[in-house]
Amino acid sequence: MINKLVKKIEENKAPIVVGLDPMLSYIPEHIKDAAYKEYGETLAGAAEAIWQFNKGIIDATYDIIPAVKPQIAMYEQFGIEGLIAFKKTVDYCKEKDLVVIGDIKRGDIGSTSAAYATGHLGKVQVGSKSHYGFDEDFITVNPYLGSDGVLPFIDVCKEENKGLFILVKTSNPSSGEFQDKLVDGRPLYELVGEKVAEWGELHMGESYSYIGAVVGATYPEMGKILRKLMPKTYILVPGYGAQGGKAEDLVHYFNKDGLGAIVNSSRGIIAAYTQDAYKNYGPTAFADASRQAVIDMREDIMGALSK
Repeated sequence: MINKLVKKIEENKAPIVVGLDPMLSYIPEHIKDAAYKEYGETLAGAAEAIWQFNKGIIDATYDIIPAVKPQIAMYEQFGIEGLIAFKKTVDYCKEKDLVVIGDIKRGDIGSTSAAYATGHLGKVQVGSKSHYGFDEDFITVNPYLGSDGVLPFIDVCKEENKGLFILVKTSNPSSGEFQDKLVDGRPLYELVGEKVAEWGELHMGESYSYIGAVVGATYPEMGKILRKLMPKTYILVPGYGAQGGKAEDLVHYFNKDGLGAIVNSSRGIIAAYTQDAYKNYGPTAFADASRQAVIDMREDIMGALSK
C-alpha cells in the first residue's frame, strides 16, 4: 500500500492528505436540517449529517488528492451510529481509489493490539469465514508501550500489505512534556524515531517502508533531525495551516526525491467555506470551497519545495 500511496502522490503532484474530522459545527445548516428531518435530532441524525458532509467533500476532491485521514474520535462521539458513518466514509473513499489512513492512535499489549490491528487492518475469523472490519489502508499507532504494542500491528500489516504511521513527535503544544525529555542525553522523540526506522526494516516497500512516522509541522527543526534518522520512513505531517505549520517549514520533512512526506490538513480544508478566503462560496458550495483549499495548499507546498 505504501507503493500505491507514493504513486498517487506523484500522479497528483500533491503530498496532501485531507483530514476528514467533521464536527457538527463545521456542517452547513442545510445538510443538518435534511438529516434531522429524516432521523430527528438524534445520534442517527448527526451521523447522517456527517456522512453527507463527508461525501460532498470526497466527491469534490478525490481526483486531486492521494489520501484521506478520518479521525475516529469525531465519529465515536456519536456512538454506534457515528461508527457506521466512519465505516461508510472509509468504504466510499476506497471506492474512489483513495488511500485511507485511519487516525485511531491505538496502542496496547499483546492480544489487545492484535485485536485492534485485526479490526482496523485485517480480517476477523467467524466460524469458517473471515471478514474485514473497518478495513483502512494505514492506521496511526501510539508506541508508548514499546515493541509489545507495535509488533502485532506490523504482523497484520505484512499479511495485508498495509501500513502504520507511528507517533514520534506530535504537533500539540504540550508534546514536549514527555517527547522532549532527555534519555542518555538525547530527546526521547529521537530514540522513538530510530526505533520506528528499525521497525520499518521489517516491512519494506519499493523505496519506502510500510511503517511510517507522525511528525508535527509545528516543530520543523526536530523534523529536520528526524528526517535524517528515518531516511526510508514516510512521514505524516499534521499541524499545517490551522495549527500554525507553514509550507516553508515543511521542506526538510521531504527527501531529495521530493517524496518522503505527506501533509495533513483537516479543518483548513473541510471547513474552508467558513474562512474569509473562501466565504464567497457560501455554505451550499462548501465542497467547492474545499476543493479550492486543496488546490491552494498544493500550490503552497509545491512552491516551497521548488525553491
